[in-house]
Amino acid sequence: MAYNETLAERIREVLREHSDATERKMFGGIAFMVRGHRCCGIVGDDLMLRIGEAGYENALKRPHVRPMDFTGRPMKGMIYVDPVGSKTPNSLKSWLEMAVAFVESLPDKKAKANVGRARKKLATHKAR
Repeated sequence: MAYNETLAERIREVLREHSDATERKMFGGIAFMVRGHRCCGIVGDDLMLRIGEAGYENALKRPHVRPMDFTGRPMKGMIYVDPVGSKTPNSLKSWLEMAVAFVESLPDKKAKANVGRARKKLATHKAR
């Protein structure tokens, strides 16, 4: 399944301020990692976010949001946001900030051997 490359570039722009942000192919789309934890991604045209169980129910009350049910079974703490829900720069940044805040609250991830999974470090902002 292809993913929305325009949305991917918009996510890269927001996440570039995180020096530890990387990306890799996952779920038939693309996933963005912060501190080694899956933070967000794209499946088709939908924004996928890891927001944790504490913010899950409130997020589901917002328009254009549904549980992440990639396997046919909803994953608690993971949501999809329809394209219209992340259309503006402010709405996308707000969603990404929520996901980044959650993964930054997680314990440090132990380094694992990179077993055939290509990770691409996001380029940092260039000095102006």
